[in-house]
Amino acid sequence: MKKLISELTRLYLPAGTLSAEVLAQHMLGQTTVAINLTTDDGLTRAMVIPFHKMGNSEEAQHWSRLCAVANALQAQLGFPAPAVSISGANGYGLWLSLEVPIPAAQAQKFLELLRKAYFPEMDLRLDAVSAPVELPPCLHQGTGKWAAFIHPGMGASFCDESGLEMAPPFAGQAAFLDGLQSISGAQFLHALNMLQQSHGAAPMVSVPALERRVDPDGLLLRDASLEDIVKFLHSKNIEPTFRHLIQE
Repeated sequence: MKKLISELTRLYLPAGTLSAEVLAQHMLGQTTVAINLTTDDGLTRAMVIPFHKMGNSEEAQHWSRLCAVANALQAQLGFPAPAVSISGANGYGLWLSLEVPIPAAQAQKFLELLRKAYFPEMDLRLDAVSAPVELPPCLHQGTGKWAAFIHPGMGASFCDESGLEMAPPFAGQAAFLDGLQSISGAQFLHALNMLQQSHGAAPMVSVPALERRVDPDGLLLRDASLEDIVKFLHSKNIEPTFRHLIQE
């Protein structure tokens, strides 16, 4: 659990958001807490984009849309790979981590520009950045299933039911976050300017062009094969059943 809390804090949680005891209860399913990722002074270092299953859409459209957006974030905007989660109910989440905290209003503006560019058919809450979120892993109180971070290549298998019947092992959850990098301040400003220019607005600041170093294996261009998933889990000392290997 300590490793998982460390990864969640490194990527998403503001300092002092929750006590270790409350966070542990949240991850154990003893309670489910909606966590505010924005600090009291209006700063945030995390953005979550939800992709809910829509009743009148194709069965896996929400997953296909998430993949398209995740690919665009990396290949076109130069961001590092985001984390992917299942909600425990009816969809997925794309988790973006910022290295430098920014005003929540600026993050909200970024998400609005991102929506216009890559998923205009989806609604975005006006308080998408400041609204509390249920941080995986946690128990969804409405469905009784678990929200969790997942390997991106496994996403298509959760199109119908986006939750786990059993609590995911902490080691597995930490492994899916280990190695993920936060978006640097320069990367964020570069992407924000690109989106603003694409909508006919003048850039907020002048930043140098960034060299895009995209790892092809990090893109969500296809679903992983069973062999790919097993290989990844074994590299993290996790069994394919999500039960981690015991190493003394």
